[in-house]
Amino acid sequence: MLSRLTIRDFVLVDRLELEFQPGFGTLTGETGAGKSILVDALAFALGERADTGLIRTGCERAEVNAEFDLATAPAALAWLLAHDLDAQGSLLLRRVVDSNGRSRAYLNGSPVTVQQLREVAESLVDIHGQHAHQSLLRSDAQRALLDGHARLDPLQAEVAAAWRNWRAAQAALAAASDGIEALALEREQLEWQVRDLQTLGFSSDEWTVLNEEHKRLAHAASLVEGAHFALQALAEGDAACDARLAAVSHRLDDLSEYDPAIAEVAALVQSAQAELGEAISALRRYAGRVDLDPRRLGEVERRLEAVLGCARKFRCAPEDLPVLLSRWLERLSILGEAADIDSLAARTAGARASYEELARRLSAGRLTAAKQLGSDVSVVMQQLALGGGRFEVALVPVEGGNASGFEQVEFRIAGLAGSEPRPLAKVASGGEISRISLAIQVVTSQAASVPTLIFDEVDVGIGGGVAEVVGRLLRELGSQRQVLCVTHLPQVAARATWQWQVSKQVEREQLRSRVVVLDAEARVEEIARMLGGIDITPVTRQHAREMLAIGSPDR
Repeated sequence: MLSRLTIRDFVLVDRLELEFQPGFGTLTGETGAGKSILVDALAFALGERADTGLIRTGCERAEVNAEFDLATAPAALAWLLAHDLDAQGSLLLRRVVDSNGRSRAYLNGSPVTVQQLREVAESLVDIHGQHAHQSLLRSDAQRALLDGHARLDPLQAEVAAAWRNWRAAQAALAAASDGIEALALEREQLEWQVRDLQTLGFSSDEWTVLNEEHKRLAHAASLVEGAHFALQALAEGDAACDARLAAVSHRLDDLSEYDPAIAEVAALVQSAQAELGEAISALRRYAGRVDLDPRRLGEVERRLEAVLGCARKFRCAPEDLPVLLSRWLERLSILGEAADIDSLAARTAGARASYEELARRLSAGRLTAAKQLGSDVSVVMQQLALGGGRFEVALVPVEGGNASGFEQVEFRIAGLAGSEPRPLAKVASGGEISRISLAIQVVTSQAASVPTLIFDEVDVGIGGGVAEVVGRLLRELGSQRQVLCVTHLPQVAARATWQWQVSKQVEREQLRSRVVVLDAEARVEEIARMLGGIDITPVTRQHAREMLAIGSPDR
């Protein structure tokens, strides 16, 4: 249930905080006072499109916060838990749009995407706009309404995915059948290219090893000469360093007996003597291991040339040859499948069978839901001065099916302009369509799982006894869940268990919307205004009291 709505600098609203009640409530006021702005603000918080036009003139940003009690919204609570978001009995939706057009969204203080905001909002609020009946004239909207009412949306999504899979398999089969010669040529070329690289047997690691080995073998003479030169200077020549360093060390050892300060120097020289000894040993081992090997050098050079030749041939860097081989092998596998006409045909048949099985299940669900929806809406229509009218949901077959299934959905009306059922758009007048739309909304909302329903002037074009019926229907709906209706009809407002009045004021040369919670006497005045306009008489007030008494839960 919606418990609180906080609005900051949104269109005509500067600062507004509203606390909502359960049951059926109405929002009334003069035309242009900003009643629908509150609905727009809530829709914005629920993830509707954001733009800078929503920001109040002279302000940097608009912000709307909507707080919900999750006790009546188990689906929203489950969604929060599934997404590791805080869910402590309430949910705060926060939406902000800056003057630069940047929009941000939060759930219980955690930043989320607008898509995530919309996902959780779907299980919290259902908004019926005053122009909802216009969409009912579109076949796709009629199908979506039936599927949503019957909880068939997940199955419809499976049907659409199966349809796309079937179409893709068909396209692959057609391409293979039409271009089998071209595929064979491509495969033949790839096969000899793959053979070349597989014969080469080259890996990216080998390229580094080969280059290092070639560098060493190509400079082997210089390496041997350098090693012997170093040995001669350090250990094997007449003036070798190790002998001279040993003499220095011995002399310093003798002198340290006379002055302890020399001992530190002697220790350093001894350390250098030890490290020099290690270096001489390492050089001797290296000199004994390195030798000239022209045969191995030739082998390495021939291997390098083979690798470079392949790289030039296939126009890539040598180290990229293994990647190229992997890519060609993958393409060969795909071509092998594409060339297998029988396999592609079997896959296509399987995809078609899967689509048809899902589509049949969808059709069965739609058929059951269509009969029930038609019956329920027809009952409500009789209460809305559409006596004799009968609502039907026809399932029109689509040859071969499509992504939506085996049929298109068509809303039809019988009894208003002839006995035979005809499409809604061709039979009903604008006023009739409005009432039929309201009947559909009432029926589908009763079956919906969302705890809060918003009706934004869906009663336009209705009056008299029909308006009283609308008020009663909404009141009945309010006994099951939270209902808020923006209305101009006193008959509807009088049925509400609570009522707000919206007014427009000029402050500091700027228009601002204000909302007042009406007590019992204020409701009498507001209902009287809705009945009598500017001049409110005692008779009008008495009529308003009678209407409120009729709508009272005590009656």
